[in-house]
Amino acid sequence: MSDSSPSPLTHAALALPGIRHGFFTRQGGVSSGIYATLNGGQGSSDDPTLVRENRGRMADWLGVPRERFVTCYQIHSPDVITVTQPWTRETAPKADAMVTREKGLAIAVSTADCGPLLFADAEAGVVGAAHSGWKGAFTGVLEATLAAMETLGARRQATVAVLGPMISQTAYEVGSEFVERFVAAEVGNKRFFAPSERDGHAMFDLPAYICARLTRAGVGRFEDMALCTYADEERFFSYRRVTHRKEPDYGRLLHAIALAP
Repeated sequence: MSDSSPSPLTHAALALPGIRHGFFTRQGGVSSGIYATLNGGQGSSDDPTLVRENRGRMADWLGVPRERFVTCYQIHSPDVITVTQPWTRETAPKADAMVTREKGLAIAVSTADCGPLLFADAEAGVVGAAHSGWKGAFTGVLEATLAAMETLGARRQATVAVLGPMISQTAYEVGSEFVERFVAAEVGNKRFFAPSERDGHAMFDLPAYICARLTRAGVGRFEDMALCTYADEERFFSYRRVTHRKEPDYGRLLHAIALAP
């Protein structure tokens, strides 16, 4: 078993009193091969024992009990869960975002190109985590997360949101029907697409789209770490990179936030 330990990325905007967070990279775990090394994906074909150890190391780094490190069953939805106690993998709810005001409980989202967002209103003692691919962003998961935090006492103008490593526009090619869907919803969405080298395709700027949605929703502060999962193989897993290589499976990155006990 590896002697290394996770060394997640953090952001100064979330360096707040009573808040612990980490955007975990693929480094510091015990998995091997295509999952090397910190694969947190329970839905991958990796050895479940190794995945549990990897997730346990993340909980240890955050300073929460291993059984109080939770993820939901992600379905690319706008659905948000208010977390009051931990659950097991078998009882995990289907949703793509979580909010909590419980101390010593880490909420984490899983990604491999989609956008991971961590939210915090330190004064209110409320945190959130959201998984936002194009579908989640398009259908409102970001706004729903802010609204759920407000029900726990947060103020959106006092809330910080940080977007972690995800696929960048230079690596995200989409078809014409994809562009048409966004432009039909709002003509101003044209600005999130750039020409592709292939006819009938475009390059989509999902990070900018996420930023626009959150800014319009009135979040107090938004920060983008501007790190591309596709381009940086040493640190990040990428579903699209694996697809282009025709590899059989891929690891998942986890991104977590907790209120200190």
